[in-house]
Amino acid sequence: MKPGVATARAEVRSQADILEERLIDFAVRIIRLSSKLPKTAAGRHIAGQILRSGTSPAPNYGEARGAESPNDFTHKLRVVVKELNETLIWLRMIKRSDLLKAELLADLIGENIELCKIFATSLKTARLKANIK
Repeated sequence: MKPGVATARAEVRSQADILEERLIDFAVRIIRLSSKLPKTAAGRHIAGQILRSGTSPAPNYGEARGAESPNDFTHKLRVVVKELNETLIWLRMIKRSDLLKAELLADLIGENIELCKIFATSLKTARLKANIK
């Protein structure tokens, strides 16, 4: 192989790789956000809940990518969508209750909404391909 060819190939990432990286970045942002929540009963409760739901989509998507069947893939993708939806609700509660400044949440909420749309569409496509209801 010529020099530079391996590098060029390594730079070409699949859409699935890009989505997985976005989910990992999202999880890291959730981890950081959770540590900024107040150390009150409500803050600790929400921190634990959003940590679980917000860090779950990345590994679940990794599992979906290694699915053993179309049914397994759609099941795991459905978990990704459910966890993203739950995380969005926690983010909205944090915003509405003024536990953190809205400016700290805006980009994260935007990314969450985008990821929800992407994975909901992917799930719909996967169900159609697999003819699963």
